[in-house]
Amino acid sequence: MILPSASPVSWLLALAAAAAYAVPAMASARLNAIGARNALLLAWLLHATTLVWGLWGGAPRFGFAPALSMTAWLVLTVYAVERQLFPQLQARWMLAALGALAVVLAVLFPGQPLHVAASAWLPLHLALGIACYGLFAAAVVHAWLMTRAERHIRQAEDPQNGIPLLTLERLTFRFVTAGFVLLTATLLAGWLFGEVLYGHAGRWDHKAVFSLLSWLTFAALLIGRSRFGWRGRIAVRMLYAGAGLLLLAYVGSRFVLEVVLGRSA
Repeated sequence: MILPSASPVSWLLALAAAAAYAVPAMASARLNAIGARNALLLAWLLHATTLVWGLWGGAPRFGFAPALSMTAWLVLTVYAVERQLFPQLQARWMLAALGALAVVLAVLFPGQPLHVAASAWLPLHLALGIACYGLFAAAVVHAWLMTRAERHIRQAEDPQNGIPLLTLERLTFRFVTAGFVLLTATLLAGWLFGEVLYGHAGRWDHKAVFSLLSWLTFAALLIGRSRFGWRGRIAVRMLYAGAGLLLLAYVGSRFVLEVVLGRSA
């Protein structure tokens, strides 16, 4: 099996972004707040440049790894905005490590070339899907912070991130709700306009099945929270389950096609 190779420019940009991410990830304890913020900002900009080059520099490609890279970049964008509102939010080292891993993975597996004859609406549909991934990934990060804070409170320890537990919970479900709206729009667009977007009507494949299961899981979570007050472990576990199913829907199916089977579709 021969995997597609990225261009030298993509490699250069990806390695620069990964090196910039490594600074706050590995030396967060030795950096002051301004130094860590500037290092993460530089990595974020290099990551964005890598994504832009992958889509518009030379032959545009897309696949499971670029999708993960875009998702990581969106999560880092959300984190940067939230840090302005909640300066005590502490997840820099974890997100920097995630960004470094995602950008290297995208250059190792750049995906398949995008068809020139594809519908002009296809980029919008892909953007909806990636934005959906980003929002649910942000919800997962907040759920992890919420679980960590709850554990520290039970053990009578300093929660470290300094954000009240109820605030973290509220932020988590705001991301879940926004992600659910985008997921619904993405699925409806795929089923109603599949022939225009992909040249064939909506069909029941692995991606469709996992996407629908994910949608049902998130719908049950939001209904359970609204009507029965679900929170804590049961809500977090359902969030993780829905996010896992959604990850399998596109990223999982594309990984099997591109890497395991070596096919483009």
